[in-house]
Amino acid sequence: MPSSSFAVLLGFLFTSGAAVAQAEFPSTVPGARRIELAPDEAPLPSEIAVSPGLSSGFYFDSDLLSDGIELEGRERFSLVDVGQATLRLVPSSRVNPGETFRLVVRFRDGASPVRAFFLLRAHPAKAEPLVEVYRGKRTIETYQQEAREAHAKLLICQGENARLSAEHDAPAGLTGLISTGALDDSGVAGRVVTQDVAQAAGNALEANLVNSYRSRTGVAVELMLMVRSGAQPWSAKGALLRGKAGADLKVLRVWQEQPIPVGEARRVVVEAETTTAAAQGNFSLKLWEEGGPRTVTISNVTFP
Repeated sequence: MPSSSFAVLLGFLFTSGAAVAQAEFPSTVPGARRIELAPDEAPLPSEIAVSPGLSSGFYFDSDLLSDGIELEGRERFSLVDVGQATLRLVPSSRVNPGETFRLVVRFRDGASPVRAFFLLRAHPAKAEPLVEVYRGKRTIETYQQEAREAHAKLLICQGENARLSAEHDAPAGLTGLISTGALDDSGVAGRVVTQDVAQAAGNALEANLVNSYRSRTGVAVELMLMVRSGAQPWSAKGALLRGKAGADLKVLRVWQEQPIPVGEARRVVVEAETTTAAAQGNFSLKLWEEGGPRTVTISNVTFP
């Protein structure tokens, strides 16, 4: 907005005799109130104090759509002056204290947020003389990038759904392994690695047995876990299977027979998707519980 126009607006405001309201944010003009609009937040209206016969002005950092101004009860305002980036309002004497009026302004550039909402509340003696409104704009390019990212995530979800549907339709047992392509000429290889693995000192549970398996399409770790004495039952929520180089395998599922009670061992199986080449080397397995902080960490896990 030209500086001369802003000076004229200030002249109108400070000659109106309006009381100065306390600023919510640091503003460029002493006594003014600053409102900042976030591009993606829900458009909650900001409440502005107005008073009959007193001028309240709005200064925007963006040009307005002159025909996009909506003011509830507009006929009860003696002045509604819309400028390029300013709006000046003077309620008439017909406005009673406590009444509220909804105000909507729209911006010309089309960036988000495209509009701002205000709630004008009539006061018997006080009005906010100047309100500065600033927008945290988002351009169309940022929305396009967000749409591309959402599309990529959708494709991943569609692939996961297709995999789950294929597994659901496949038969159980060896027939299921054959139908899903998990078997090759070598079948499924298994290895007892209980003596080879290392258990973290702070583990909430003790692994009495650790077996590892590998098929053509993935790996699995079978554990017999026992809750330590004096602890609560434990249920697995999720798992992470990480290679020595720091790469994580894609965990497909964590299966558990039932919550593990104190003093008894229960089976937990972690299955991950990987190739035969990527399954080589040492891995660390971390399990965490449902709704709690207790974890189990097993290192030096190898696959056949």
